[in-house]
Amino acid sequence: MQLINPAEIQDRIDQLKDQDLYIHLEMTTGAYASHLDSSKHPAATFITNAIVRYSHGSISGNGPFRVGLKMPQGWIYSEGLTHFEESETHRLIMAGHDSQGKLIVALQLSREPF
Repeated sequence: MQLINPAEIQDRIDQLKDQDLYIHLEMTTGAYASHLDSSKHPAATFITNAIVRYSHGSISGNGPFRVGLKMPQGWIYSEGLTHFEESETHRLIMAGHDSQGKLIVALQLSREPF
């Protein structure tokens, strides 16, 4: 994975708008490892292969980044994104890693299921 280039991510977001897409959205604050550090509040969110369609999307921030996708009835919003998979040309795969390199958040969009 490469560090996020906001201009490239915005181009990819624009290329995928107004289409039925599969989404993978994941967030964890240590839900799987809270037994190793009791000071961490265990929390996680996970959705995969739900179909979404957005009319507008944008990336903002100076890093870590935020991505918002405007849906007909609301928004999808993900914050803390730091990296993207540069070699993926038909999917948008983004992730946020903490200072130790552990996954904190993932936002992925694709025309095909994950």
